[in-house]
Formats: sequence, C-alpha cells, structure tokens
Amino acid sequence: MSRPLIGITTSDAKSRLAWWFDWFAVWRHGGRPLRLSPSRARPDTLDGLIIGGGDDIEAHLYGGEVQLDVRVDPQRDKLELQLLETFIPKGTPVLGICRGAQLINVHLGGTLDPDIYTTHEGLKQRRTVLPRKTVDIVGDSQLYRILRVSWCRINSLHHQAVQKTGPGIRIVARDRNGLVQGIESTKHDFLIGVQWHPEWLIFNRPQQRLIRALVKAAQQVQHD
Repeated sequence: MSRPLIGITTSDAKSRLAWWFDWFAVWRHGGRPLRLSPSRARPDTLDGLIIGGGDDIEAHLYGGEVQLDVRVDPQRDKLELQLLETFIPKGTPVLGICRGAQLINVHLGGTLDPDIYTTHEGLKQRRTVLPRKTVDIVGDSQLYRILRVSWCRINSLHHQAVQKTGPGIRIVARDRNGLVQGIESTKHDFLIGVQWHPEWLIFNRPQQRLIRALVKAAQQVQHD
C-alpha cells in the first residue's frame, strides 16, 4: 500500500528541528509528508492536509484589531486559505494545529481572540512544548472518539484563540480556563483543529492517535 501524500504548511523560515517533528509525526503513521510554504511549488493533489503552527493571522481576515507587536506572514495566510478553499470541498482530510485551527475557523467565517492575555485578566502565561495544560474533550465529538480520552494534558504555545466559531464549526475542547482548544466541522468527514501541538508529544498515545487518524482518513481518500 502506497503512503498517502500529506501536505504540511509551514513558513519559509521554519527551523529544521521543528520541521523534523512535523515530518516524523506523519511518517511514523504511514504518511508521506510534503512541506508546503509560500516559496515552494504546490501539488495539484493531496490525500491529506495539515495546516501547521506559526505566526499570527492577519487581523483584517477576521475583522480584528491590528496588533503592532506581533509577527504575521501574509503570504502564508494567502497560501493556506487557498489550500483550504481547494481541498475542503474535495473532502480531503484536514487537521489544523495551533495557528492552523485558528485559520480553519477564520476561513469558515469565525473570529479570533487576538490576545488571550489582555482579554482574560489574571490568565497565567504558559508557553511550553511540554504537556503542562489540562484540556477537557466533549464526549460525543469526533475528537473524543479519536483520542479516546475525556481529558488530556497538552502543550501550549499560543496567545490567540478561537472566539466566535464559523458556521458548521463546533467547539469540542476547552482548557480549565475556558479557552477554546479544539474545534471540528459538523459538515465534513475530517476537518479538525487543535490549539496545541501533537507533533511535539511523540510519546503521548492520545496525541499520536490524532495524527494516525488523519493518515488513515487520507489513505481512505487515496483508495476511493
């Protein structure tokens, strides 16, 4: 059985170490990872798509206020929105990671909290690749069926979050501060976004089930 082709979006400047984690997460579960960035050629077909983590999304895309002290990548925004516009209607399995979850929501008409630390008074700053935050998973969700846990410990590298969901998007995970940590589509077979980085949690079984589920869904698309 040939490996399904999984596109993974990144910035042009992503480090080799960070890309290695992306690559390994997909490869170990049977996928063929392909790096997609603004300067790289885009394939005509993909079996699966991961919208990866990275810089903030431009505020004008969701009607937010411009933040002067954050990094944005307009060319990457453009690339990823075009990819979603192309592959979601085809039924291609899509997983959004951190920024990727936010971008899926924005693409489908939702909004973002531009800075959780200014909108949530007293929120403790927590930025780590280690699983230090607790998330509760909605019991009747696709995410719950994949992870097979009602709560899990996750890492946290974000300062923005999903605010208002777009049409057809359901909130399926929140942390103990009430911030949105997981979303999924009610209109597509596999369109899921998580605010954390499962690719960094290589020894965490529930998080690896999420990557495996994407590859498995891509294999199904490959043979349909």
